[in-house]
Amino acid sequence: MRFYDRSLKLYETLAQDLNYNVMFSQRGHLTLAHTDAALRTMRWRAEVNKLERIDSEVIGPADIAGLVPELDVSSHPRYPVLGGLFHPPGGIIRHDAVVWGYARAADALGVALHQQTEVTGIDVEAGRVRGVRTNRGSITAPVVVNCTAGWSSLVCDLAGVAVPITTYPLQAAVTEPVRPFLHTVVVSGTLHVYVSQTDRGELVFGAATDPYPSYSTRGTLEFTESVAAHVLELMPSLAPLRVLRQWAGLCDMTPDFSPIMGRTPVAGFLVDIGWGTYGFKAAPVAGETMAELIATDRVPKLISAFDLDRFADGRLVGERGAAAVGH
Repeated sequence: MRFYDRSLKLYETLAQDLNYNVMFSQRGHLTLAHTDAALRTMRWRAEVNKLERIDSEVIGPADIAGLVPELDVSSHPRYPVLGGLFHPPGGIIRHDAVVWGYARAADALGVALHQQTEVTGIDVEAGRVRGVRTNRGSITAPVVVNCTAGWSSLVCDLAGVAVPITTYPLQAAVTEPVRPFLHTVVVSGTLHVYVSQTDRGELVFGAATDPYPSYSTRGTLEFTESVAAHVLELMPSLAPLRVLRQWAGLCDMTPDFSPIMGRTPVAGFLVDIGWGTYGFKAAPVAGETMAELIATDRVPKLISAFDLDRFADGRLVGERGAAAVGH
């Protein structure tokens, strides 16, 4: 909670810090509860959040209907809405705007960005990293950070570092644009679906990762049918909308659904990997803490629990609920 709370605070000032409009909209995040057990969990989560001074509360069907009038909060659905965990500071942000904003700011500070450059090897000598080999030449470096997504285990293999990561595809889709009406992010862990609306009017929706490991990024009809059915269970009025496009990305999953951050057995070779389906939310604080580790050679307290050694020592950090829809 402290880790993500710090990331959210960094996001709140990111547009000013980067001098770039990242289109951040804190419209609230609503996680629905469809069973008594889920409602108890939501209440527990809300109280724990409050102990950390995080704005979070459980609301009932009447308040949910006020926030999202399109939601069916009657007793007719197979999984009726009994309540929800509402997090007002949550929201959405444009992924590509964030990436371009970071890239432009880094370039202005003298960082060299090499696009379309394949890493072919990592040089290790006497247990210490010495540099990186690419298809455009070699780079000598005393510190190398593996912060890839989708291929993080393959990059670690280049340095001789074994990591417990399995890669799964994750699909998403958007509808044709319509006049803005959905002003809150809606998530249902029971139905394994989330839906939000962009500033352009498109409805973005997705679900859990595909049920099998793969490096394929092709969309499937099974995904579209399943997610559409669940979205319509929540909001029947969306039936006339047409799907505009769908896509898939790769997610690196760890056994405890937490990232791996920090040092490895190879001195100077650091990792910031295994983010599964929810790494984008952590981008600012991940960058901040990893930069601190590189600059001071001390592991920041916020990421000390995410070290690679936890898997050998039995100190797993169970975060399956951090992105319930994705898992």
